[in-house]
Amino acid sequence: MERRTYLKRIADQLLQERLRSSGAVLVEGPKWCGKTATATRASKSQLFMQDPDKSASYLMAADTKPSLLLQGDTPRLLDEWQSAPVLWDAVRFMVDQRGGRPGQFILTGSAVPKDESVQHTGTGRISRLMMRPMSLFESLESNGMVSLKSLFDGKSDLEGFSDVSIERIASAIVRGGWPASIGDEESIALRHAVDYVEAVINADISGVDGVDKNPARVRALMRSYARNIATVATIRTIHDDIALGDADTSVSEKTISQYLTALDRIFVTENLPAWNPVLRSKTAIRTSVKRHFVDPSIATAVMRLTPSRLLEDFQYFGFLFESLCTRDLRVYAEAIDGQVFHYRDASGLESDTVVCLNDGRWAPIEVKLGTKEIEEAAEHLLELKAKVDTKKMKEPSFLMILTGTEFAYRRDDSVLVVPIGCLKD
Repeated sequence: MERRTYLKRIADQLLQERLRSSGAVLVEGPKWCGKTATATRASKSQLFMQDPDKSASYLMAADTKPSLLLQGDTPRLLDEWQSAPVLWDAVRFMVDQRGGRPGQFILTGSAVPKDESVQHTGTGRISRLMMRPMSLFESLESNGMVSLKSLFDGKSDLEGFSDVSIERIASAIVRGGWPASIGDEESIALRHAVDYVEAVINADISGVDGVDKNPARVRALMRSYARNIATVATIRTIHDDIALGDADTSVSEKTISQYLTALDRIFVTENLPAWNPVLRSKTAIRTSVKRHFVDPSIATAVMRLTPSRLLEDFQYFGFLFESLCTRDLRVYAEAIDGQVFHYRDASGLESDTVVCLNDGRWAPIEVKLGTKEIEEAAEHLLELKAKVDTKKMKEPSFLMILTGTEFAYRRDDSVLVVPIGCLKD
């Protein structure tokens, strides 16, 4: 069988940077997002804990003398380390024993282990890197004519043209950023997300904590989550939405919270936290998270939607497009030492996303699929800029509307319009 060509990841460089500064690096994220391939390329020896021929002996070694599993050329990869949580302390101790020398180990994990406290003991020795499914730039669909970093650095000229049509955006949403699906014919590519969702429902969500969960209820919860994608739906809202369905899948709010915690721990969901800036007025800022899966294809897979069906419901398409853009912005922000939030206040003013760098620079970004809403989005961005107290915070680096349109340009009011098919880190 022909080996699939490795497509460069933004995480490649980030991993190398962390290996130069830390004794070990933890690469975590959802299954099938490419962690093992990326980490393997950066390593000189490997231990695959889920190798069926060797996993039993590896677990025995971990129970008796875990240091045996750490022997090998460095950086040494410990893939899916959470299968034997003792490896965390073993790595931390070995890094100390070797004088804190950087670049010793790479750990990959698709789940937070049952005993989360184990991960708090590696401070200063083990750096963390979050990997997500591929952005459109990594899957070679965005041409990268507009760089997020350059905009934060003050680049004033803006030009670009995207050939990613609305139809291709719909396909990219349903296919997702799973490396195994990139380049496959559509019918095969779309199957990967469905297979992923089925694995989550029938195995992964129960395996993370060893507590069996009702697959029908997990499916009902994930479908409700999909219906509420890119909204600030509460647990109560999700509960009431599920209650409208089959009585056999009704579930309490407590159980919903437990299931959502499990989905978080296997990196299926990744909610967007609220941004809390200093405002000139005393307007109350809403603190609810915005609901997202780590990849929008999870929503379409659990709803069994195809690209053609998505094109028949542009309202829902818009929510999924926002989720796609949120995923890409998170990937790009990770590369420039930033995080992504959303803004919503008591007056009703919102910004779909706000990218904040760790040095205090920030930029609000509205997401609009087509051209009709650009004018209103620009007004919202300018209103938010006026609300923020720039005596206590920096001025925004830029105001952007991220779109599914063709051309990148700067408006007369200085608001940037950028197609998602032009953006990169």
